[in-house]
Amino acid sequence: MSELQKKYDKLTKCLQDYGRLAIAFSGGVDSALLLKAASFVLPPGNLLTITARADIFPSWEFEEAAELVESLNVEWLVVPVDALAAPGVADNPPDRCYFCKKALFQKMMDAASERGFTVVADGSNMDDLGDFRPGAKAVSELGVVSPLKEAGMDKTDIRALSAQFSLPTWNKPAYACLASRFPYGRRITVEELKQVEQAENVLRGLGFAEVRVRHHGDVARIEIGPDELARFLKPELMADVNKKIQALGFPFSALDLAGYRRGSLNETVEQELLKKYEQNK
Repeated sequence: MSELQKKYDKLTKCLQDYGRLAIAFSGGVDSALLLKAASFVLPPGNLLTITARADIFPSWEFEEAAELVESLNVEWLVVPVDALAAPGVADNPPDRCYFCKKALFQKMMDAASERGFTVVADGSNMDDLGDFRPGAKAVSELGVVSPLKEAGMDKTDIRALSAQFSLPTWNKPAYACLASRFPYGRRITVEELKQVEQAENVLRGLGFAEVRVRHHGDVARIEIGPDELARFLKPELMADVNKKIQALGFPFSALDLAGYRRGSLNETVEQELLKKYEQNK
């Protein structure tokens, strides 16, 4: 038996042990595999899919989530959440994700509880033990379970199993909420979230898979996946992107020469501050 099969068997056993389970579903790689696995081992009445709908998430992500839920034929509950209204979110401190996750998951847990589901799971996995993730502390405090992590699965495992199950998310690029596009300390507004979403849609519409548009006030800092940088560096294309992004209200657009990398805004946070929040996770 392969190591991957052992991990999958451990996952299914874990899901069966929960009996009734609500899964926080974003439409991403991790929660999609978790939902697929749960749909195999839990009867329809014992499985609830629950998604938070908030301004910090782009519309295209919600639409993709809806398509996948429909294809799996599972019960789906959408919970509207005003994430920016939660204390500690709009002001965007380094631990913004802690307050945001707590607000989102509390709403989802309340909604699940009203329907008789007392256990809520997320798609956290072994790779989430790295990087700066204050949101993980909030999820843990609320008692959210993480079956993929319990099964010892990392992103490579999850993508491999997703491909085996023909999930459309198997090669989907990693994605983070739109609030992650703002430097810590810069206040986040609904209008600027939409501005970032539209700017990223410009790049996605041109066929770029890994993109981030970081909001630096008058400047839109564009991050493109390293493998796609060469295609971006064409004068006609750059002029077109610049024109379209200026039309969205950014006087200036700039290309980050380092390309897209996970958590680039964490690079500007003092290391001592990062250590403080890591120790409190």
